[in-house]
Amino acid sequence: QVQVVESGGGLVQSGGSLRLSCAASGDIFGIYTMGWYRQAPGKQRELVASITSGGIRNYADSVKGRFTIARGNGRNTVYLQMNSLKPEDTAVYYCNLDLRNGYWGQGTQVTVSS
Repeated sequence: QVQVVESGGGLVQSGGSLRLSCAASGDIFGIYTMGWYRQAPGKQRELVASITSGGIRNYADSVKGRFTIARGNGRNTVYLQMNSLKPEDTAVYYCNLDLRNGYWGQGTQVTVSS
């Protein structure tokens, strides 16, 4: 049994910052790629950032220079630091653990007001 839980979403003004947290727990025996995805109403889900077991980070072009993904003290904990937020960043953000067919969290809402 594997569970993925996100937290840290909320309402923030344009130019502000938020830090999202993701914790995966359960039968996880190793370090796997974890990533943050987001989906806005009427839009496709897109990859925002990911970090591999070797620490390689990837970012969507739209967030490069503004967002940072990092692992926490726990091997199955990952954060997404979001700075200089824009209204276009408004979406539900989901955390994914790349194990077997993938495990997803319930999502956390991020709303950026102008």
